[in-house]
Parts: sequence; C-alpha cells; structure tokens
Amino acid sequence: MTIGLARILLGATLVVGSIGALAQTNRIDIVRHDAPELAHFGDYAIGVRTLELVDPHRADILRSTEMGQTIYYDRSLIVEVWYPATLADGQQPGEVYSSTTRNPAITASLQGRAVRDAIAANRDKSVPLVIISHGYPGNRYLMSHMGENLASKGYVVASIDHRDSTYEDQQSFWSTLYNRPLDQLFVLEQMAAMSADTDSFLYGVVDAGRTGVVGYSMGGYGLIVNLGGGYSDAVVKSEGAPPGRLAARFAATNPDFKTHRDPRIKAGFAVAPWGMARGVWDFSALHNITTPVFFLSGSLDTTAGYEDGTRAIFENAISSDRYLLTYINAGHNAIAPIPLPFEIQMSKDTTGASHYTDPVWDSVRSANIMNHFATAFFDVYLKGNADRITYLELVPHAQDGVYDIVDAQPTQEHSYWKGFAEGTAHGLILEHLPVAK
Repeated sequence: MTIGLARILLGATLVVGSIGALAQTNRIDIVRHDAPELAHFGDYAIGVRTLELVDPHRADILRSTEMGQTIYYDRSLIVEVWYPATLADGQQPGEVYSSTTRNPAITASLQGRAVRDAIAANRDKSVPLVIISHGYPGNRYLMSHMGENLASKGYVVASIDHRDSTYEDQQSFWSTLYNRPLDQLFVLEQMAAMSADTDSFLYGVVDAGRTGVVGYSMGGYGLIVNLGGGYSDAVVKSEGAPPGRLAARFAATNPDFKTHRDPRIKAGFAVAPWGMARGVWDFSALHNITTPVFFLSGSLDTTAGYEDGTRAIFENAISSDRYLLTYINAGHNAIAPIPLPFEIQMSKDTTGASHYTDPVWDSVRSANIMNHFATAFFDVYLKGNADRITYLELVPHAQDGVYDIVDAQPTQEHSYWKGFAEGTAHGLILEHLPVAK
C-alpha cells in the first residue's frame, strides 16, 4: 500500500484554558461506582495528537462514472491518536475536545484526561495498536472514551474521521461502503510507518504486528470485510453500486480478495456491525474469518439487526474463536457513543439526541461494560496475557451466576461474572463459540 502524507494538525482540537460548565458536564472519562473492574483507567498518563493522513491514489466513488474511466484522488483522513505518555513538569491531564455532534449545527466540548503533545512512553518497548472506526455518520470522538481508556492501559489508539461519513460531510452511502475497509487498512499502514520513522513522535512505540480493530456499525462492517468476510455477488451487482464494478474487489468470489486481508490484524471488536441483515454477506463467506472476534449487540437493535444481524455473523464465523455480548433490550445506539452532549440537551433543537441515547440502557454504564471487555479481550489476544481469559470464561446468563464472597474471597459456589460486583452484571449475556472442528 502506498505510504501517504502524514502530518500533525496544530490547533485541530480546541484547548480551553478554564473548563466551563459545559465541558464539566460532557466528561468522557466517567467510570461509575458500579462499573466492572477492568473499566477503570490504567496506570499510564495519556498523550493525544491529531494527524492528517493522505492516501494519494484512492478511487473516487463520488466522481467516477459507469461509462467513463475511474477517477482517483488524494483521500485525506483526520485521525486522533491517543498513546501512553510521559508527562513533563507542569503538564496536567484534562484535554478538552471540540466535537461536531449528530446535529452539525451544535458543537460540543468533551472533557477527557489526555495531555496534548505529551511525549510518548514505551520508546524502548513497542505496544499494540487499536484502530477505532465509527458509524455512518459519526466522527473520531464518538468512542473517545474508549480511546483514552485503552491508551491508559498501554495501547496506541488511532480513531478515524472517515471522509464522506462524518456529521459534517456525509455523502453517498456507497462511498462509505467502498472506502471503510480501505481506510482502516491505510491507517494501519501509516501507523506502522510512523513507528519506523525516526522523526515521528511514535518512533519505536507502535507494534503494528499486534493490531486490533474496533468497529461500530459501519465501522463493524468494514472490520468484517477486513477479516475476510467478502461481499455476496448480489451486492456487487446491486443498483447504485460503485461504477466499473469497483466493489468486486471485496467479493467473496474474487480470487484476489484473500490478498486484501492484513495478517497484522490479530483481533476484532465488532460493535453492532451493520450489513448482515441487508444481505452484504452470504453465510459461507463468513467461514473465511479466522481472526478472534468479540461481538457486542443490543437484543433490540433494529439498525444492524440482532438475530439476522450481529448474532448471524457470530454464529456463522465458524473458523473464528469468538464471543457475543448481548445487552438485553438495548438498541443500536446503546453501547458505543459518548453520553448525550449537554449542548444538545440544553438546545431547543434536539435533533440527533437519540444518536447518543437508549430508552433502557444508561450510556455510561454500557460504555463502562464495553471498555471492561475490550480490555480483557485485547489483553488476551494482543498482549498475550492469558490470565485475562478468566474475565471471558463466564456463566452465559449473568443473572444465573451465584454471588458468594466470604472475607473478600470467592467460595466454590461463586459463579458470578468476574470483575462485577453483586447484581451489576444483570441484563447481560456472554456467549463463546470456539473454532469449529
């Protein structure tokens, strides 16, 4: 893949000297009193920088025509990078991010724990990479709570603004379908190049050979494609598909599709991945996924689908060691997004509010649970920490677990979910399916 231009954007994120009431309200680092054990932040200070990465030769879906030649362009992506940091004297945690919301007329100030332009730690020992890929539409801050959280635990996290798919520049859906898998792979390549560049702030820090991808909704769709889930032929031929059969590069029947997979991706974390319920994949195409995957979904997800969506992918990815965490009675927006910004709540125009909320689930609780399991899963499959597997080997229905702790020690009868206090795992189901023999 061509190495494109990478540069640090100065001033891309608003830094506020004195944190006002709005920023105080929109904290992305809240860990509730009843959060599971691994939801809590780690020991590292957190650095953050904003990059622009440019792929100089990408097919332009919006301008190419069926009868003409494919047009290529420089595709730029804004990427927020969180990383373990070493703070200098006087540097204080507390970055404030300026983020467009689902209502593009409203901008939110998000309060985090990072320090902009801090010096990266671990230059003598590289750490795994996690790429975060948002939904349609979304932006790089939609799952910023996870970005900061994982960075504090020894991961470099790159969260992408997918062009033509953000709140500000949402374009044809087919641009997102075509570009989403390619964006994820391009950012992986760029992060690897930066770690090899002696002039980069990430020199020696990123081990791209241990990469995990977190995909929410359309980001999850892109992840499934990059793990080997090739399109059904019906998608390639569908009305409105990219001109010149460009989508055929992702078709399961394309002999060259297997070369699309990047072996550096060692783990997938798919949050309500879109596509299965819409016929993007045939069941047999999912058999090609061999990478371990952790799926999350609400049982009432009507956007990506549950039985015919996320669960169908989980059940048919038979060559993968995989998990499915179900939030009972949750919808599509319950799990991944930041809490509803205060600026939308206080506005007379509440357009986009449901993008951040769920009628049943509290967004902070659901995000805490997600970050707990992301930590356990990535620690096992990216860091090789075998002890973390005990956080994944659980009684499937949390409410069936027996809580029996005596003198702070579990008895033989204790079977409640590890890391959860009594009663705090209710409403959850975790299933595990190993590779089929």
